[in-house]
Amino acid sequence: MRFDILTLFPEMVKAPLEDSIIKRASDKNILDIHYHNIRDFSDNKHRKVDDEPYGGGKGMIMQPQPIFDGVCHIKEEIGEKPYVIYVSPAGNLLNQDKVRKLSENKNITIICGHYEGVDQRIIDEIVDEEISIGDYVLTGGELAACVIVDSVSRMIEGVLSDEECFEKESHYNGLLEHPQYTRPFEYHGMTVPEVLISGHHKNIEKWQREKSLEKTLKVRPDLLEKAELSEKDKEFLKGEGYNG
Repeated sequence: MRFDILTLFPEMVKAPLEDSIIKRASDKNILDIHYHNIRDFSDNKHRKVDDEPYGGGKGMIMQPQPIFDGVCHIKEEIGEKPYVIYVSPAGNLLNQDKVRKLSENKNITIICGHYEGVDQRIIDEIVDEEISIGDYVLTGGELAACVIVDSVSRMIEGVLSDEECFEKESHYNGLLEHPQYTRPFEYHGMTVPEVLISGHHKNIEKWQREKSLEKTLKVRPDLLEKAELSEKDKEFLKGEGYNG
C-alpha cells in the first residue's frame, strides 16, 4: 500500500513513521510511504504557499496552486488518482470502521493543513474525504496524518506478525479489549486471575469475553449500541445492569 503525505514539515512526519513496526513493513516493501514538501510545488520564486483570506480575518490560508500541483505530481507517479484525504477538525471522525474502509485503498494521499487551513477550492475539487482524529484543534495536520497512516497500516496483511494482533484489540470487534497480564504471577500483592493459568481454553475465552463486555459497559457504553453481541453477551450484560 502506498501513502503520500503533502506537508510543510516532512521531517515532522517522517520521525514517527520511520521506526518500529511501520519501518519494518516499509523495509519489506509492504508499505510505500512518500513525503512531499508542499513548498516544492509552489510557482512562487520565494516558495510562498499562503496568503491573507478574502473577506478579512486572522491568520493565513494555504493557497490552492501548490497543493493542487502536488497531488497532480503524485497522480502522474502512480498512474491513477489516489484517494485524497484532508485532515481537518471539521472532518469525519476517525474510528475503527473508518480505518478498515481506508485500508481497502491501494493509494492514499494525505494533505496536512497549516495556518488557518487550505483554500476551499482544494477541498471541493480534489479532496475525497475530510478526516478528523478528534474534537480538538492541532497546530497542523502532521500528527493526524501519522495517526491515519499508523492505524490503517496495521490492517494491511503482513504489517503485523499475527492477525490476532489486531483482531482481538480494542475497537476491532466493537468492544474494548479485556485486561492483559504477564509475569510475574504476583506483584505488589496482586496476582494474575487463576483462570488465565488454568490451561482451560474455553474458560479463558469466556473470561476474556466477559471482561471485555464489562470494561466496555463501564468505560464506553456507547460502543455497545453498534457492537455485534450474541445472546450470551446480552444475557451477561443484562446481569451487569445494561438495558440497551
